[in-house]
Amino acid sequence: MTAPETTSAGPNRLVVFDCDGTLVDGQGAVISAMEVAFAQYGLAAPEASLIRRSVGLSLPQAVRRLAPDSDDDAVREIVGAYKAAFRAARAAGELSEPLFTGMAELLGALVDAGYALGVATGKSDRGLEHCLDTHGIAHLFTTLQTADRHPSKPHPAMLQAALDDALARPEHAVMIGDTAYDMLMAAEAGVRAVGVAWGYHEAEELIEAGAEYVAGTVADLRTYLLP
Repeated sequence: MTAPETTSAGPNRLVVFDCDGTLVDGQGAVISAMEVAFAQYGLAAPEASLIRRSVGLSLPQAVRRLAPDSDDDAVREIVGAYKAAFRAARAAGELSEPLFTGMAELLGALVDAGYALGVATGKSDRGLEHCLDTHGIAHLFTTLQTADRHPSKPHPAMLQAALDDALARPEHAVMIGDTAYDMLMAAEAGVRAVGVAWGYHEAEELIEAGAEYVAGTVADLRTYLLP
């Protein structure tokens, strides 16, 4: 099973997923790397709840939110320390980003139904590639968009690039995510937005930001997408 070929002959249907908090549970890895980065710079680590709420933003934007008094040089150093901590955990085999239960089956069912799949994430290219390869699902995706090549969410650039890659129109696409940033990005791109309740923002926030539906479980999401 591989991602379907896109064609300009008809309206391709596209489902774009966020990664952390939507496809995979990367909470522990993110919090640990951020705590290490702040410690190396000599700052007290932010509360875990604040770190979780920053997930979905690009890394520099997340650090600016967590350390609002830091200047640009400090932000760059903390970002560098975070990336180094993440790489060290990956090299040591200590990086845990498990797929949420039922997600692999949902992705396969969507591909079988003829949907093109994409990812729009605040991760780096390298981080996303490692994550998808680890779970053996990289071949299912037609388009991969990361913070390395785009402004931070909720800017619509990632979704606009995904639509171009998949030859899909906004009205034939849906963004699946766990944060308000994902929902707002979808609105900016003219794409439907569906939230998931197992990630980092509350269902009420997702609805307020534009979600047409918030799935409580992966099974709920499958039923909504493939009735």
